[in-house]
Amino acid sequence: MNWGKYLVAGMGSFMLFIISMGVYMFTQPADDYDKQYYEKGLTFDHDYVREKQVAQDKAQPVISFSDNNLIVRFTQPADGSVKFEHASNHRLDKMFSIQSNAGNVVSIPLEQLSTGQWHLRFEWASLHKNYLYEQEVYLP
Repeated sequence: MNWGKYLVAGMGSFMLFIISMGVYMFTQPADDYDKQYYEKGLTFDHDYVREKQVAQDKAQPVISFSDNNLIVRFTQPADGSVKFEHASNHRLDKMFSIQSNAGNVVSIPLEQLSTGQWHLRFEWASLHKNYLYEQEVYLP
């Protein structure tokens, strides 16, 4: 029995497998990873504290739609911003500043926004506390 040719055949097939996996890896499209990953990691604790503050103070805003406007009701007077992030096209992202009126209500016009899935990121200050709230909405 000659084990040499089986050993060479086994090594050859393993090398062919490794080469084919390398070719397959380089023919795949580039990964869509977050280019801001490191910066977001550095600010994670700050964002986490602001999200917990919303839960502690029960300051979650109530979101509704009325006549092509987004109506946001806050529990306290709010001053900050809301970022609309489109799910499929980041070039459509928009930022609006918010400042609630006497009734703690903010109205945001939706004419300049396209239909589809949006991620809303509210960042505001109220009574010397900072808050962060995120929600997914679908704009018709």
